[in-house]
Amino acid sequence: MPQQLAIIVLVDVGNALTAESLKDNVYLFDNMKLHGSEGEGTGDLVTAINGAYWRDGSQASEQVLNWLPYSLGSIPPTVPRGYQADRARQSDQEALDELDALTSKPPAAGNDTASQLAKIRKTAGTRVKTTRRTSGRMSGQKILDVTGNVVGEGETHAYSYPGPVITDIYGQAVDEKIIYPAEYGSPDLVTDGWYWSATVDTSRPGTYAYTMRIQLHKLVQRSGEILWEPVNLTCESRLRVTAEPRFNAFTGGGMGLLPIPPVAYSYPAAPTATDETGES
Repeated sequence: MPQQLAIIVLVDVGNALTAESLKDNVYLFDNMKLHGSEGEGTGDLVTAINGAYWRDGSQASEQVLNWLPYSLGSIPPTVPRGYQADRARQSDQEALDELDALTSKPPAAGNDTASQLAKIRKTAGTRVKTTRRTSGRMSGQKILDVTGNVVGEGETHAYSYPGPVITDIYGQAVDEKIIYPAEYGSPDLVTDGWYWSATVDTSRPGTYAYTMRIQLHKLVQRSGEILWEPVNLTCESRLRVTAEPRFNAFTGGGMGLLPIPPVAYSYPAAPTATDETGES
C-alpha cells in the first residue's frame, strides 16, 4: 500500500488578486516535517519523499501525493455543501416577507416607499451571473461575507472569495517522470469532488521542482452585471527524494532485524498417562 502524503496549499486570495501574484500570498504545508521537509508554512516548501525499499535495495512502493487547496479569509470549507444555496434561499424568503409586509400596510403620509424598497433589495442581496466558466459550484450563488451573511446590493465591505482551484501541475518533476499527476474524482465534499494526486518514482534521489497553476476568482461588474472573473496564477514548490534508510525511533537501529532480546520461557510438564484408579 503506497504511503499517502498531503500537501496543503493555503492561498490569501484577496491579497493575491490585488498583487496579481501568489508570491508571499501562498502558504504550503505537508505532513512530513519530522521526516525532513523544509519551509513549512511558507511559499518555499521542500517536501521530503523518503522511499520505501526492500533489503536488496529495490523499490518496495511508490509514494502518493495529494494536493488540497484552501482559501485564507473565506467561509470554511467544512460548512455543509449546500450552505450558500440555503443562505440564498433564506435571504429571498426574508425579502419576500418584508415586501409582503410593505404591500399589506395601508398607505400613510410620510412613508418613504423608495427607501423601504432599497432596504428590501439589500436584504435580498446580489446573485452572481452564471457564465460558462462559473457554472457548477458557483452557478447562480449570492455574494456572502466571511461570516456567511448575504452581502447587500451596493455594499462594498469584505466578501468571501470562492476557494482556489488547482488546474494543472507541471514542470521539472513531471518532465523527468518523477511524478505522474492527474485530477481525480472523489466523494470528498470538502474538495467539491475533485482533487489532484500523483505517484512518485522514489527510485531516483534528487531535488525536483514543479509548478502549480491555480485559478482564483475576482468579483467584477460588467454591463451592469456582477460575475466572478477567473484569474490564473502560478506558484512553484519542490520535492526532495531520498533513499537513506530510516532509523528505528525506539532502538536507534537501522535496516535489518530489530534487536529484540531473547526471553526465557518455562513450559508446564507434559501430562502423564494414568490408570483407571488415577495412579500413574
